[in-house]
Amino acid sequence: MPKLGYLTALTRALNDELERDPQVCVFGEDIRVGVANVTKGLVQRFGPERIVDMPLSEQAFTSFATGAALSGHRPVIEFQIPSLMFLVFEQIANQAHKFSLMTGGQVNVPVTYLVPGSGSRTGWAGQHSDQPYSLFAHVGLKTVVPSSPSDAYGLLVSAIRDDDPVVVLTPAASSMSFESVDLARLAPLPLGVGHVAREGTDVTVVAVGHFVGQALEVAEELAADISVEVFDPRTVYPFDWHGLAESVNRTGRLVVIDDSNRFCGLGAEIVATASEEMRLVARPRRITRPDGTVLPFALDLDRAAQPHRDQLATAIQQVCEEQGRSVRSTGETTRREGVTR
Repeated sequence: MPKLGYLTALTRALNDELERDPQVCVFGEDIRVGVANVTKGLVQRFGPERIVDMPLSEQAFTSFATGAALSGHRPVIEFQIPSLMFLVFEQIANQAHKFSLMTGGQVNVPVTYLVPGSGSRTGWAGQHSDQPYSLFAHVGLKTVVPSSPSDAYGLLVSAIRDDDPVVVLTPAASSMSFESVDLARLAPLPLGVGHVAREGTDVTVVAVGHFVGQALEVAEELAADISVEVFDPRTVYPFDWHGLAESVNRTGRLVVIDDSNRFCGLGAEIVATASEEMRLVARPRRITRPDGTVLPFALDLDRAAQPHRDQLATAIQQVCEEQGRSVRSTGETTRREGVTR
């Protein structure tokens, strides 16, 4: 069975959708030469009218894409680094996202915003290492974070076909991952539907993006003592609360590992909703970046500010030791480490 690389899966999804639908087009900076290794070869096949290099003004070409979508096209915008999304937040959240509502559903804005390398890389410092999926989820934009090459293909295809704006954040830590797949079986994946990556009975671990792979490794390491279920939401918004509830109500325990900052992050929302609506026999834990994190250039400090597998293993063991205690008991919160203990 052939191996599919994560970035190659994104390229394949773009290629297939450009071939399937003549209204699909791609905008971005240096995309004809494929600087991000996602759009290479597309201009040779589909031409410069559909694979369009844009000037160095993200606000301008993001607004241009909104206009193109309103006129019947399905643009995909590639942003080379995640912090560029902050520059165009107004164009995305306040314009493209609201057009359909403000026109009573008379128009749609089917734009896909693709970041092929969000989150920390290898010491790329504060302005290149953001993971802003919680921000877009907060304002109600459809937001996906694929964890594997096949998910990257299926979720990007669905994002392009969706009639609403969709943000696709693909973790830099996943960019060199590979997966053995039957290429003929690659297919769109529904937005808003998560899946159980590993079944278990003792504790549910919600892992986002590249942390799914780490959660599976930790689950295997602890398998002799603890049965860990790994839930991959795939879509950050809309979140699959029904799928998560089925898992948590079965295991009774919850740990979340999340690459966004602790305060107002996705992990906080998952823990709050589970505490309000799901059956828990122990206090849930969340592992995140610390409050207000800006990742430094020094690689050791960069790594220290990120969630990691040792924190996950510790949180799983702690939550399983708490059987029978009140879920309302008070715990110590260590914000610098990003772990609730």
